[in-house]
Amino acid sequence: MNKRIYIVRHCEAQGQAHDASLTEKGFTQAKYLSNFLLTAEIDRIVSSPFLRAIQSVEPLSKETNIKIELDNRLSERILSTQDLPDWLEKLRATFDDLELKFEGGESSKEAMKRIVNVVDEVFKSESENTIIVTHGNLMSLLLKNYDHGFDFEHWKRLSNPDVFVLTCKNNVVQMERLWQEGYSS
Repeated sequence: MNKRIYIVRHCEAQGQAHDASLTEKGFTQAKYLSNFLLTAEIDRIVSSPFLRAIQSVEPLSKETNIKIELDNRLSERILSTQDLPDWLEKLRATFDDLELKFEGGESSKEAMKRIVNVVDEVFKSESENTIIVTHGNLMSLLLKNYDHGFDFEHWKRLSNPDVFVLTCKNNVVQMERLWQEGYSS
């Protein structure tokens, strides 16, 4: 049995807040994303509780009649609770030093651990083909867990939405990017 986990980054959103909705373009992307994933024979959908993540997968949920399960561990990583004017450089530093932590935030290693735990649980579950909907930074840390070369520059090249598939064979996880730029521009 070849289990597949589709790791999905949410569609274009109006902001970073927990309750930030998708943009008009984001809602169009969500419909396209649904069509894109329909052939994957999905049997489970697990999402971040953030509104933009849920809205990104709602069309697929409705089309397949698969309930969206919310998992707080898929919430976007908190870099810091303080305003960081140079947040991009701080984020870059956390890709090089996985233990680096800013006030009120979590390290890359801590954030990576929580999403890896979700993925491990899904691989051990009965589900064959699962979608996990999350956020860019958390997604990139998951990918870095399986490919240590996945770095800050790779994170910058992620799109909204984006889709990778993870497969596990003989306890080795392989990853492949499925989404191509311009699919839903």
